[in-house]
Amino acid sequence: MKVNNSLKEAIDNYGDDHVGSSATTPLRADAFELSNSDKIDQIEEKVAEILEILGMDLTDDSINGTPKRVAKMYVNEIFSGLHPNNKPKASTFSNKYKYGEILVEKNITLYSTCEHHLLPIVGKAHVAYISKGTVVGLSKMNRIVQYYAKRPQVQERLTLQIVEELKKVLGTEDVACVVDAKHLCVNSRGINDISSSTVTSEFGGAFKNKETKREFLDYIQLDTEF
Repeated sequence: MKVNNSLKEAIDNYGDDHVGSSATTPLRADAFELSNSDKIDQIEEKVAEILEILGMDLTDDSINGTPKRVAKMYVNEIFSGLHPNNKPKASTFSNKYKYGEILVEKNITLYSTCEHHLLPIVGKAHVAYISKGTVVGLSKMNRIVQYYAKRPQVQERLTLQIVEELKKVLGTEDVACVVDAKHLCVNSRGINDISSSTVTSEFGGAFKNKETKREFLDYIQLDTEF
């Protein structure tokens, strides 16, 4: 099998010590004192105010429901990962079949939001672990990715949060994650570069070993289109 080395080279060049911001989402201590319905009401007012400042006619049938729609989308959908009540319950099971090699869940579609311009981040996450006696349902890996993606984010932090959560769930340091995503703050504004994407990675435990890391990267290059 011929393997494309571009992703491997990008990760090797990026290195392990790539994080320039906190691995914790910057939330105030009183972040959840307001109910979701109260947040929706207040955001609706602010969005309406922004649209009015921009000169939009909020009496028009096409736009008069936009403030409410945006407010509900923020709270219930694209920023729902901020609330700890929405954290997925990742049930674990004993590894009775004694599988001791790398398990990879690749091409997990993620939609997040850049915290600098509140524009979409769209890409794929590839997650792997080596069991220390515990396994987790495959769909739970997807849910963990989505939970941390559904908040204002930077890609470095998102990558770290996925790995740290799986370490806690599985009780092992042997967890890895690669995220390859397009940022619309780069693609649709500013430099307007529609072809570039950003690759981040975090390798824990055994995945810091060069051979294990390379095996994982080879797996995520496999063609699994059906």
